[in-house]
Amino acid sequence: MASQSYYWESDKKAAKEFSKLDRAVQRRIVRWLDDHIEGYDNSRAWGRALEGKLGTLWRYRVGNYRVIADIRDGKLLVLVVKTGKRGQVYER
Repeated sequence: MASQSYYWESDKKAAKEFSKLDRAVQRRIVRWLDDHIEGYDNSRAWGRALEGKLGTLWRYRVGNYRVIADIRDGKLLVLVVKTGKRGQVYER
């Protein structure tokens, strides 16, 4: 039996925020997600669970940027909900 693998996508609000980032940063983040999430069976290997109110979400570190995601195991989906600089991404 072939192992199942995850894929990633971005929610509408996150995509709008993402479009405001520098093009080089956008390419770096997309390349990282493609290399580390797309096609792999363990989406948690490169991330870290958040704590507190954001405890259901995971973060991935891409240089000075963070990708905040909701991992949906039932659909094998990593849904990106926010992307931004390290000091700003956790603000509401």
